[in-house]
Amino acid sequence: MTEHAESPIGTYLAVFVTLLVMTALTTWVAFHDWGALNTPIALAIAVFKGSLVVWFFMHVRYSARLTQIVVVSGFFWLLILFSFTLSDYLSRGMLPFPGK
Repeated sequence: MTEHAESPIGTYLAVFVTLLVMTALTTWVAFHDWGALNTPIALAIAVFKGSLVVWFFMHVRYSARLTQIVVVSGFFWLLILFSFTLSDYLSRGMLPFPGK
């Protein structure tokens, strides 16, 4: 059986407090009107919080290099899917609607 490196309890507490602060920030941002930046701000906070959870609580930080590559590849693939979705959504008004 292989030994797994463990983070000190202070690291887990720091990540937990950071997640709580980011959740409070998410709530604060939701109650303010940022115009077109509402969604990008919310997504940036969510990605940061998700990255902390994956990196520390799912122990990707101490996993094998291949596991880290797979996780980064998954995030990269998600960015590709988001870019295709946003390119479709943002370009819908560029073409005239047939029949008008």
